[in-house]
Amino acid sequence: MPIESSYFPPVMALTQDGIALSHVGQARALTEAGAGWVQLRMKNAVPGEWLATAREVVEICHAAGALCTINDSVEIALESGADGVHLGSADEGWQSARQRLGPDRILGGTVNHAADANRAAAARVLDYVGIGPLRFTGTKQKLAPILGPAGIAALLPLLDGLPAWAIGGVVPADLPDLRRLGLAGVAVSSSLYHEQRVAANHAAFVEAWASGSPA
Repeated sequence: MPIESSYFPPVMALTQDGIALSHVGQARALTEAGAGWVQLRMKNAVPGEWLATAREVVEICHAAGALCTINDSVEIALESGADGVHLGSADEGWQSARQRLGPDRILGGTVNHAADANRAAAARVLDYVGIGPLRFTGTKQKLAPILGPAGIAALLPLLDGLPAWAIGGVVPADLPDLRRLGLAGVAVSSSLYHEQRVAANHAAFVEAWASGSPA
């Protein structure tokens, strides 16, 4: 059975490569800011460094009562004790990942177009999807075609009720309209670290989500 969307905070906070704060420092700053869900996103990290960082981040998150998921790797998620994993289209297949994760860990997948949405709904193994990109974002090396709000809205009915978090260049001003589309939340990265004001930036997302009305 998929995990209910109410189990997840609406703001999924992703760590980011190439900024002043390390991934561990980002996780600490995010949880101190009240983040309830942190996704560790390390691209091109060597496995040993990735696992060591993941273990630290998981410990920080769990000490704060926050969920911690790992981007891209079922192995790192399992070995670090993370709550689950998020897989893109080029990563391990969803069915295989679910078999390895078991029923109790979180499994999310990326949806960029109608074929992805149909596949996600048919798989019956995902707990949520990240759907987008809403707009251009520099954090993705190979960015899928921009969807915008209308494109995201068109894909939501194809998910057959699977909870969706908007991804890709999301800013607080977007959240009321995104919530009204019926999204379960948003996944954000670079905007959280703007001017190194993590607490204020995270609060802005939380407040913006609360200001919108569900569809």
